[in-house]
Amino acid sequence: MDFTLSTEEREVRDWVRTFVQRELVPREQEVLRRERAGQPGVTADELKELQLKAKESGFWGVLTPEEYGGMGLSAVMAALLEAELGRTFVPFRFGGAADNILFHANEEQKQTYLLPTISGERKSCFAITEPGAGSDAKAIRTTARKDGSDWIINGEKTFITGGNEADFVMVFAITDPEKGANGGVTCFLVDREMGWKSEYIDTMGEWGPAALVFQDVRVPESQILGEEGRGFELAMQWIGQGRYLLPARAIGSCERLITMAIEHANTRETFGQKIAERQAIQWMIADSGVELEALRWLVLHAAWQVDQKMDSRHAQSMAKLYGGQKANEIVDRVLQIHGGMGYTRELPVERWYRELRLLRIYEGTDEIQRRTIARNLLKGHVKVGGALG
Repeated sequence: MDFTLSTEEREVRDWVRTFVQRELVPREQEVLRRERAGQPGVTADELKELQLKAKESGFWGVLTPEEYGGMGLSAVMAALLEAELGRTFVPFRFGGAADNILFHANEEQKQTYLLPTISGERKSCFAITEPGAGSDAKAIRTTARKDGSDWIINGEKTFITGGNEADFVMVFAITDPEKGANGGVTCFLVDREMGWKSEYIDTMGEWGPAALVFQDVRVPESQILGEEGRGFELAMQWIGQGRYLLPARAIGSCERLITMAIEHANTRETFGQKIAERQAIQWMIADSGVELEALRWLVLHAAWQVDQKMDSRHAQSMAKLYGGQKANEIVDRVLQIHGGMGYTRELPVERWYRELRLLRIYEGTDEIQRRTIARNLLKGHVKVGGALG
């Protein structure tokens, strides 16, 4: 058992760490200022400029297969990169990526949707969640009715990431009500100009999802992604594509937050003593340090299982659940250690507080992860003790 990073892994990790320190961290105060003014922290043009700067060093499409111009990195390497990006709240992602289910497109669709998305010419969004179908994805009500050689889509989707910026959507609709999720859901590639509309949803964080409205949106048969009736399988593949990457980014956030807490504790004095000398603060730091390391290994173990072509769903659910819970506990402690200043918008702690709260909800709530973990254990799909049991 070897926990040492290879030379290549260390070099890639260190490059991203340097990129974050040089290009992203210096933007933090401006990002906070803009967000306080109700403006985007990073504009689309600035994000593109940063992505192209990273591309000059070869960082483009980190998970995109090499045959499509990407780096094709391993899951473990991707997790390490996400952790480095998590060290700052400046919203950044490497360019050259496309939703994993777009690789199921036929050749004509690849030319129209996949390749332009990878190159950055087009923007997509994934739409399955509805007002009455969140965790229970099988409860979707959006319909697609056959009309000659076309399909007519009606329904509403909600909390769609990137839905306000996307020029096309991968939307899931019921095409056979009798079969429902068991062979009656189809995925359609629908351009915005075909008639769907998006509305901004204001949230407690800086993330701005969208509600999508489809009213008699007509699409040709050629817009079906994959096979008719097999859309739910695609949806589950998208949802499970990299659940470990969400808590991976939280690793970096927690590292930065704990570092801030340590620095503050070693300088802040009350009643003639630095607060680092007080047991209450020491225990907060100790618990946070232990939980951070436990999260790191849960995430890396899940990523390792992905690389080994193992069924990693259980490990990813554990990492997602633990990451969401502990990241929120850690940021809460760090805010407490900073006292009143932690509650202000002068420091980024409250901003991380709002951002990390989402980790317990999107792409599988805590309750759904617990349900999955418990079911696997109770039915014997996974044995207590895991891979080393």
